[in-house]
Amino acid sequence: MRETGPLPQNHPGVAKKKIGVLLVNLGTPDAPDKHAVKRYLKQFLSDKRVVEIPSIIWQPILRGIILNTRPAKSAEAYRLVWTEDGSPLASYTRKQAAKLDDQIDGVMVDWAMRYGNPSIKSRLDSMKEAGCDRILIAPLYPQYSGATTASVHDAVFDAIADMRWQPAIRLLPAYHDDEAYITALANSLERDIAALDFEPDAIVASFHGMPERTLELGDPYHCHCQKTARLLSEKMGRELVIAFQSRFGRAKWLEPATDTTLESLPGQGKKNIAIFAPGFSSDCLETCEELAIRGKEQFEAGGGEKFAYLPCLNDSEISINMLEKLARRELSGWI
Repeated sequence: MRETGPLPQNHPGVAKKKIGVLLVNLGTPDAPDKHAVKRYLKQFLSDKRVVEIPSIIWQPILRGIILNTRPAKSAEAYRLVWTEDGSPLASYTRKQAAKLDDQIDGVMVDWAMRYGNPSIKSRLDSMKEAGCDRILIAPLYPQYSGATTASVHDAVFDAIADMRWQPAIRLLPAYHDDEAYITALANSLERDIAALDFEPDAIVASFHGMPERTLELGDPYHCHCQKTARLLSEKMGRELVIAFQSRFGRAKWLEPATDTTLESLPGQGKKNIAIFAPGFSSDCLETCEELAIRGKEQFEAGGGEKFAYLPCLNDSEISINMLEKLARRELSGWI
C-alpha cells in the first residue's frame, strides 16, 4: 500500500475515518410547557409529509387556530409523563444509542429527532466533524410511512446538501416483517404478560393512525402494520386485536380506532385486556398518556375491569440486541 507523506502546511485538519450510525426518532418538545410545545408543533405540523394540504390553505389554519389552542392542552399531557431525564421518547432514544454504541465496536452511534432537539442536521454535522465518512441512518419506525420514514430521509439529504465533503449515506429499510423485530416483540410481550396478575381476554396492538387517504395514495403503512400483527400473532400463537390511535382533524383515518375499540371490548365480553404499541420503538406521549392513562379510562368507562399497558421495547436488552442485528446487516461491507 502506498504510504502518504505529511500534509502540506496549512492543510485543513482531517479527522480519523469512522463509521457512524444515527438513530432517529420522531421528536419531542424541549420542555412540558406551552411555548416549547408550540415551537415543536409548528415544526412538526409544517412538514408537508405530515400534513398533505396545500400550504396556502393549511398555514392560516395552523398559525391562526391550532398553534393558539393546542399547545396548552398538549403541554398538560406532556407534564403527566415528563421525567427527571426529560421526555420518555428522548430519554429512551438516548439510552438506545448509548447502549448500541457500547455493543458495536468501532462504530460511532448517535441519536437525533426529526422534530425538536437534537436535530438531524446538528448530529450529522457533529458526526462528520468526528470523522464519520460513512453513516447509516436508522429511522426507528418499523413500519414505513411517507409521513415518518420518508420525512427522515428528506431531512438527512437536506442536512448534507451544503456539505462540500459529504459522507456516504445508507438508510435502514422498514423492518416491520423482519424476524429479529418480530422475535423481539414476541419475547418482550410474553415476558410482560407472564408478569401480570390476570390473564387478558384480549391483547390489543395499537398502531399510530394515518389518514385513510395515505393508503389510497399508495403508502404501505397500513399493510406493514397488518403484516406485523399477523406475523406476531403467528409467532405467539395468540390472537391480536388491531387498532389505530391518535386521530387528528376531520379527515377519515385508518380504522378501527383505538379509543372506540377500547370502549367496545367490554361489551364483547373482553373485560380484562392488555394493550401495546408495536409501531413505537420507545415509549412516548402517545403511549404513556394516550394509551396507559386515557386508554385505561376509556376501557373502564365502557365497563372494563382489568387493564394493562405493556411497554415498548425501549432500551431493554431485547431491544438493543435487535437493533444490533439490524445495524450489522446494513453495515455489511463497511465493518
